[in-house]
Amino acid sequence: MRRILVFLGLAVAAAALVELLRRLVSYEIADHSMAPTLQPGDWVLGLRARNARRGDVVVFAHPLRPGFEMVKRVAAAAGEDMGRVTLGAGEMWVLGDNPDAGSVDSRVLGPVRAEWLRARLFLRYHPGPVTPIR
Repeated sequence: MRRILVFLGLAVAAAALVELLRRLVSYEIADHSMAPTLQPGDWVLGLRARNARRGDVVVFAHPLRPGFEMVKRVAAAAGEDMGRVTLGAGEMWVLGDNPDAGSVDSRVLGPVRAEWLRARLFLRYHPGPVTPIR
C-alpha cells in the first residue's frame, strides 16, 4: 500500500511539473520602456495568464500590430477609475516604468483587454543574477 501511495504522489508531482513547464514562457526585453526594472537585453520568465493585478509586469499582444507583444506594468484593473476612463470587466490600464522612454502604453492604446494578455512576468534570469520582478 505504501508503494502505491508513493507512486501516486510522484505521479501527481510529475503532472504538476509538466503543467508548470507548459505554462512557462521566456522573453527578451527589447527597449527602455520598463527601465530601470527591465533593461534591453534582459531575459525574463513568465507564466501564461488570463488575468493580472495592479503592480504585475505583463506581456500582452499589441491590439493594432498582430504578432507584436509588449511588456508593461498594470497600473489599474477592472472597476478602477483612471480619471477620464473607468475600466470595465476584463480591462486593465498598463504603463511603462520609464516615463521618459516615450512608452506606447494605455496612454496611447487605451485600456488593454484581458484576452490580449499573454503572460505575467516574475523572474529576470539573464544577464547577471536571477532576480524577482517587482
